[in-house]
Amino acid sequence: MLHAYPYSETSLIVDVFSRDFGRVALLARGARRPRSLLRGILLAFQPLELGWAGKGEVQTLMKAEWQGGQPLLSGRSLFCGYYLNELLMHLLPREDAHARLFLAYAETLRRLADSAQESDLRCFERALLQELGYGLLLERDANGLAVEVDAYYAYEIERGPVRLLQPGSSPLAVSGRTLIDLARDDFSDPRSLGEAKQLMRTLIGHYTGGRSLTSRRIFKELQEL
Repeated sequence: MLHAYPYSETSLIVDVFSRDFGRVALLARGARRPRSLLRGILLAFQPLELGWAGKGEVQTLMKAEWQGGQPLLSGRSLFCGYYLNELLMHLLPREDAHARLFLAYAETLRRLADSAQESDLRCFERALLQELGYGLLLERDANGLAVEVDAYYAYEIERGPVRLLQPGSSPLAVSGRTLIDLARDDFSDPRSLGEAKQLMRTLIGHYTGGRSLTSRRIFKELQEL
């Protein structure tokens, strides 16, 4: 389950990410009643077996069973999980199946349950953009030349890396090493991790239309406190 909000006095509208049907909106009748069995089943980040029926944009939830195997997220990992869900809510069209992205999401949640690492978020962001058709050009520049480890590039959206004569001549300059590391999901170099974060933040901001992400804002406020 990605998100849920109240509907009428006793029900919920839930947005779920399914392996075979993509993001689907479901009406969970009676889910807000104190004795409803759904209250303990419709939880974020948990694997569920769901069945639904109906037509239209919102269909009716008919069956929900918890599948287990995913530890509950807490602390920093919980906020990272909410960040993943928010990305999917903003970027993933409804009823557009992405089985590989579903597997990447499930694997990222398992990793977050062990310990929250920024590298896991970068890997998921890249997988998300790749699956949605916004694949990044990382190992070759905009002119088709191989990216060089010691060179610097400005990443131009919809075009790719453009080599710079000087490192500081673009506000979005990244090293060739960062681009190559990002292509290989290798963030052992702290510099690559930092530059990749700025690059992915810019790209995510572009594809979400500059929308402010609630999970990112709340996490930043908690860090300041």
